[in-house]
Order: sequence, then C-alpha cells, then structure tokens
Amino acid sequence: MRADRLLSLLLCLQSRGRMTARQLADELEVSVRTVYRDLEALGAAGVPVVANGGPGGGCRLMEGWRSPLLGISTEEATALLAVSAGGPLERIALGDALPQARLKLLASLPTAGRDRTNSAAARFHIDAQAWFRPPELVPRLAVLVDAVRQDRRLRLTHRRRDGRTVARTVDPLGLVAKAGVWYLVARADSGIRAHRASRITEAEMSTAGFTRPGDFDLAAFWADWTTEFETSLDQLPVAVRLTTAGLAALPEVLGDTTSATRATPDPEDGWHRLTLHFDSPRAACRRLLGFGPDLEVLEPADVREELARTARQTAARYSP
Repeated sequence: MRADRLLSLLLCLQSRGRMTARQLADELEVSVRTVYRDLEALGAAGVPVVANGGPGGGCRLMEGWRSPLLGISTEEATALLAVSAGGPLERIALGDALPQARLKLLASLPTAGRDRTNSAAARFHIDAQAWFRPPELVPRLAVLVDAVRQDRRLRLTHRRRDGRTVARTVDPLGLVAKAGVWYLVARADSGIRAHRASRITEAEMSTAGFTRPGDFDLAAFWADWTTEFETSLDQLPVAVRLTTAGLAALPEVLGDTTSATRATPDPEDGWHRLTLHFDSPRAACRRLLGFGPDLEVLEPADVREELARTARQTAARYSP
C-alpha cells in the first residue's frame, strides 16, 4: 500500500505543483505526519522534493524536474492513444500538440511494449462527425479557444435561432464539441448558457480577465443543459399509424431508435400506431413526408391537413 501511496503523492506534486502537507493529507486520506514520512522516503529515493514552511510555503518538486510517466499499463496507454487520434481537437490549436503527445506517451513505455501498444491503438478510431453532414464552419473558433484558455472576456455578436443578432460581453468557461458541432459555454448577466459557435458572427477578446466559478464543472453543466434543451423541444404530439416498413424506417428517416418499441397494433393488419413529437406542425410535415405512403397522420387535424396539402402540391409538381 505504501508504494501506491508514494506514487500517488508523486503524481499529485507533478501534476498540481505546490501543495501544503494538509492538502496532500486530505487528498491521500492519511495524516500530515504520514505525508512528511512519505516525502522523506521520496527524497531518499532520489526524488528532489522541496518543502518550505510559513505563509506561502508548501511541498513541491524541484523546479524543472519531471519524472517519466509512471505506473501506466498497456491498456491505459492503448486507451489514451486511441482517443487522441483525430477528432474535434484537430480543428483547434490543441490539435497541433497531439502528435507530440502521442510520441511522448509511446516513449514512456517499455521498448518491448511500444509496437504492440501502438498497433492495438491503431485498431480503434473515433469519428465524432454526424452522418451526411460536413463539419460546421466556425470562423471565430480560434478566438474562442484563446479566450477559453486564457480566461479572457469576449465581446460577441451572436445570431439567434429566430435570425435576430445579439451583442453581449461574456466570460467563456469552456468549449464543447457534440457530433461535429461546437458550442461555447459562457457566463453573462443572465447566467451560464451554451451558444452554438457557428452562429457567432463576431468575437473580440478583451484585455480584461475574469475569475472562473470555483464550483463550475463543464461536463456536469453540459449534461444538465442538454437534458433541459431536449425536453424544451418536440412538444407537439402527433398520432400516426405506420406500416411495418414505416416502423422499420424510423431510424433512417427521423434518427429515432427507441420509439418503435412503444408502437401498438392498429386495427388494420400490418399497421402500427405511435405518438411522435415535433417542434411545430410545419416541422412535423417536413419530416413525416419522408415516410411516403407508409405513414398516415391521425391527429392533430392541422398537421394532417398540412401533410395532405403538401403531398398534393408535390404530386402536382411532378405531374405530366
């Protein structure tokens, strides 16, 4: 157990810099006295640990000293190499560091395991881009990245979904890439929100910095925000009936892989009933036309009438 604790202690100092003995003790769940004994053991093993008392003091590694990557297994290295191959990071400045990081990771492994690990990692590839859609153009992405990394305020002009533009000053807290689409998570007077980065038409980094909220967690915020966003959409229920072929086409036409399990038998043999949800009658009409004669809208009446009218206009367009 002590070997594991010494490794954890070394990794804490190497990754976080100066820490007090009390902070180390809390992190490792041991007493302060045990921390001092472990620091002495590291020093005896040749690790240059520096400890200073008084205000502003603490424990740290000697300036410029870095240990090699410690305790990483073949499986851990394979996972890191696999997830670092390509993806959204290639579109920002951090992508330039990926090849060098991969080389350093491989160099830290025993010689006998390098080729095997590299070969295993090459068998996995993560493609975060959605089907049938090229990456969105984000002209101001470089400015957003710099502001996020430097904790600098941003003056933005943002185009809303309704077409209106809004100018505001925000504190950029993070960037999220979801299915090939970048989002800026930023704090303004109205709170913390996510903005689709492609709709940011102007972005200027301010000389003023800001203090990040100490309790802010980007991943946790994103999970909550996406849940709230998804529940705010698709509030219009549309009752339909589909043929067996139409039911099977749900994933292809709507990208819906779960609704088919909720379908119930229709009185007419070979058909199924289901309630789907959309933003508006027009959105429902546009999306349901993709099913052709394999789907019939039962209600609401305005969606049924809109679909019928559009189908007649489409048929007239192609008539002799």
